[in-house]
Amino acid sequence: MQENEKMQRGLKNRHLQMIALGGAIGTGLFYGSASTIALAGPAVMVSYLLGGIVIFFIMRMLGEMAVDEPVSGSFSYYAGKYWGAFPGFLAGWNYWFEYVIVSMAELTAVGIYMNYWLPEMPQWLSALLCLLLITMINLVNVRLYGEFEFWLSIIKVAAIVGMIVLGLYLILSNPVGFPANISNLWAYGGFFPNGLWGMALSVVAVMFSFGGIELIGITAGEAVNPEQTIPKAIHQVIWRILVFYVGTMAILMALWPWNQVGMDASPFVQIFSDVGIPAAANLLNFVVLMAALSVYNSAIYSNSRMLYGLASNDDAPRFLAVLSGHGVPVGGILASSGVTLLIVVLNYFFPKQAFMYLLSIVVAAAIISWLIIAITHLKFRQHCQRTQHVTKFPSLFYPAANYFCFAFFAGLLVLMAQMPDMQLAVIILPIWLILLRIAYSWRKKRR
Repeated sequence: MQENEKMQRGLKNRHLQMIALGGAIGTGLFYGSASTIALAGPAVMVSYLLGGIVIFFIMRMLGEMAVDEPVSGSFSYYAGKYWGAFPGFLAGWNYWFEYVIVSMAELTAVGIYMNYWLPEMPQWLSALLCLLLITMINLVNVRLYGEFEFWLSIIKVAAIVGMIVLGLYLILSNPVGFPANISNLWAYGGFFPNGLWGMALSVVAVMFSFGGIELIGITAGEAVNPEQTIPKAIHQVIWRILVFYVGTMAILMALWPWNQVGMDASPFVQIFSDVGIPAAANLLNFVVLMAALSVYNSAIYSNSRMLYGLASNDDAPRFLAVLSGHGVPVGGILASSGVTLLIVVLNYFFPKQAFMYLLSIVVAAAIISWLIIAITHLKFRQHCQRTQHVTKFPSLFYPAANYFCFAFFAGLLVLMAQMPDMQLAVIILPIWLILLRIAYSWRKKRR
C-alpha cells in the first residue's frame, strides 16, 4: 500500500445514477415506510413529495459546488474552504457518523428480512455475514464497487417497476376488485386519517428515506467527466425517486387498508402476501434484502471516502488516508466496517427496538449534514459573487431555497422532540456536537 497513490476516476454516469439510487432506495422505503404509513395513512404520498422537493434543492446546491470543484470528501471540503475549519471538521465527522448509523440500520434490516425465510436464524449472525461480504468487495477497487452497486440497484429498480405494474393490474382487475379497492385511500379515516399533524410527523421518518442521496457529491472525486455526469445524475435520480416513492405508496395504499400494515416485515412483502400472491412476496423479500445490501455497500464506500478527505486535511489520523495500489482507501474502509460491528452486539441484545432507535439518530445526523450543505452553499455563492466567478451548474432559487430549507429542517427538529421514538436523537444531537467541538479543539492544540 502506498500513500502517494491517487484516487482513481473509475465511476461512469451509469454508476453515479445507480449509486445515488442505491443510497436513497433502500430500507427507508422497503421497511421504514411502515412507520410513515402508521403516522400519515394515505397522506404519506404528500409527505414523500414534500421531502423530495426539499432534497432536490439540497442536491442542486451540492451539485453546483461538486461540478465546480469535483473533489473527494465533497461538502466537508467545501465547508472547510468557504465557511471555516471547524464547519469542515464537523461536516466530515458528522457525515461519517450518520453513515455508520445508516450501516447499522441496514444490517438490522438484513436480519429482519432473513427472518422471513429463516425465523430461527439470529439477526446478529445475518448482520455479521453481510458486513464481511460488503467489506471485502469494497477493498478490491472502486470499479468493482461501482459495478456491484449498479447491478444491485438494477434489481431494486426493476422490482419497483414490476411491483407498480403488478399492483396496477391487481387494482384494475380481480381478485382485489376494482374500483372498490381505490376506496382504501379514504375509507379508513379519510386521506388524512391523523390530520395534518400526523402527516407532519411522518415527514420526519420520510426524511430517513432520502438520507444518502447526497452521495452523488461524495463520488465527484472518482467520477469520469464530472461536469457532465453529476448534473445528469442529479436530475435523473431525483425524478425517478419521486416516481418510485410516491408511485409505490399510491399502489400500496390502494391495495390494502393502511391501518393493517405492521412492522414485522416489509410492507411490500406483507401486502402482496395478504392479497394472495405469496410468490410475489418471496420475490420482494429477496429484493428488499438486496436493497439493504446495496445501501450498506454505499455506506461503506462513502464513509471511507469521507475519512480519506478528513485525513488528507489532517482532521483525522493519517492512516485513514492510506490508499492501496488500486486507489482504495483501505484504512477508511476497515475503520468504518470495524465501528459498524457494534450493530452485531445491538441486534443480539435489542433485536426488536434497534431499527427505530437507529432511524431517529440517522435523521438527526442527516439534518446536520443538509444544513451544512445549505449554509456552505450560501458562503460559496457569496465567494463567487465577490470574485465574479460564474458556476457551471447553478442551483435553483438562490438564496430563497436555502432559507426555505433552514426553516424546514428547524421544523423537523421541533417535530422530533414531540415523538417518543425520536426524542433519543434530539438528546444525543447536542451532545454529539459538543463532543465534536471538543475533539476539534484538541486536534487544533496538537497541531
